Amino acid sequence: MTATPHPYTENGLPLERSRAPHPFVWTALYIPFGALSGFVGVPLTFLATRHGLSISEGTLLNAAQLLTQWLKWIWAPLVDVTLSPRTWYVISTCLSGVGVLAMSVVPLGPATLGLLLAIIAVASLINSVVGMSVEALMAGSTPAGDIGRVSAWFQAGNLGGAGLGGGLGLLLLERLPQPWMSGAIVGGLFVLCCLALRFTPAVAAHAKPGGALAAVKQVARDLGAMLRTKGGVLSAVLCVLPIGTGAAQGVLTQAKVAAVWGAGADQVALVQGLLSGLVTAAGCFAGGALCRRFHPRTAYAGVGLALAVVAVAMGLSPATASMYIAWNLVYAFAVGLSYAAFTALVLDAMGQGSAATKYNVFASLSNFPLWWLGLLLGVAAERWDARRMLFTEAAFGVAGIVVFALSVRLVARSKLAG
Repeated sequence: MTATPHPYTENGLPLERSRAPHPFVWTALYIPFGALSGFVGVPLTFLATRHGLSISEGTLLNAAQLLTQWLKWIWAPLVDVTLSPRTWYVISTCLSGVGVLAMSVVPLGPATLGLLLAIIAVASLINSVVGMSVEALMAGSTPAGDIGRVSAWFQAGNLGGAGLGGGLGLLLLERLPQPWMSGAIVGGLFVLCCLALRFTPAVAAHAKPGGALAAVKQVARDLGAMLRTKGGVLSAVLCVLPIGTGAAQGVLTQAKVAAVWGAGADQVALVQGLLSGLVTAAGCFAGGALCRRFHPRTAYAGVGLALAVVAVAMGLSPATASMYIAWNLVYAFAVGLSYAAFTALVLDAMGQGSAATKYNVFASLSNFPLWWLGLLLGVAAERWDARRMLFTEAAFGVAGIVVFALSVRLVARSKLAG
């Protein structure tokens, strides 16, 4: 049986909610979540090798950001059982803006790497709550028939925001007289996104008469019920496999790697930043349309295979700046397809209640292969070369598809609910 999202309920009664907003609201609200990762993944990562860091050390910047993203299931219940999602959004978005400012204040170099990694990790932890609060609001107002459409707009905010934070951040760091100015401008844009909250439904915290402990127990029951279905198990398996991760983007951004194709700061800012954000957003809308034609799990697996093909094609392409631009944009489009399909498969599997926790269990699972594969690809690029790094990513993607196909057969024979 395919589960679909419903508004939060309390003792079988719906909590206060308004008519579902236009999906663009989720785009606007999700921009700060994507933009913080973009600020780490593009300007800081690109400048890493220019400031004395090795390629593998440069990948630690993204790894620090992703570390909290695959552990966030631990604190996700707080969003469900304490403050309202709107309140959490305002707090976490404003503090995320402060985090970006702090990143831009610390000089980038070997001597400050440890401090910068700590700031990135803390800022990312706070920023994870931005995502949780939006996900809770979205799940509380998304009709079953709008899953594909909403997923597209939602991930357009994530990946478009990453392009904005990455491209604008690099442009400002390269052009402004002081690095902190870049962080202040990007952080200020985060705060402006709070204005979109006025168009969201009023979703209350997951309160229970028995207090916080009873609420946490209810969250655990909701999560367990989801994972006792075939759809829930298959979605979880698909998330934990290295399929459609887009992990190579973090390595391709580094100056030393981009130079293999003759690309410099302007080309990286273009294809890993602003233009990439637009192309990735287009991929999100295409992915949403794809999920209206095919089951989200099928679409996600198919896009993962396509992304592996793109990685191989880029690895075989001539070493020119134009090829770097072209293949990065194709790669970005495929990543947009993948992320939209991911959101659709999660909304399809979640069912009713405890949205922040259940969504972030899936998100944490999916961020784990992105985290470890990103580190592995950084080592591959440093020890071998950029081309074999891309072949390595493709090989893991194909292996993941094979494992998922076997899992489908096993789960189909199980006694789990349909």
